[in-house]
Amino acid sequence: MLSELHTAHKVIGVKQSKKKRFGTAQPLQVFVALDAEKRVVGPIYELCSEHGMEGTEVTTMTELGDAVGIDVGAAVVVVLH
Repeated sequence: MLSELHTAHKVIGVKQSKKKRFGTAQPLQVFVALDAEKRVVGPIYELCSEHGMEGTEVTTMTELGDAVGIDVGAAVVVVLH
C-alpha cells in the first residue's frame, strides 16, 4: 500500500489530519510512523479509535515521507476517499 501513497488523495501531517479530515471526510486509511513521538501521534490513534479505524504502522517517518513524495519525514498520512 505504501507504493500507492504517492498518487493517492491524501493529507500529510498530524495537524492537517486532525483539523481538516477526521471531522469533514471519512478517511480510508491512516498511516502512522512508529518513530514519531507518541505525544504527537497519540491524538491520531484516539481519532482512529473513535471512528472505528485501525492505523497502519510504518517503521520510520523517513519511509512514510518518501512514500508520499516529500523530502522530509511524515508522522501521519491519511488517505481520503
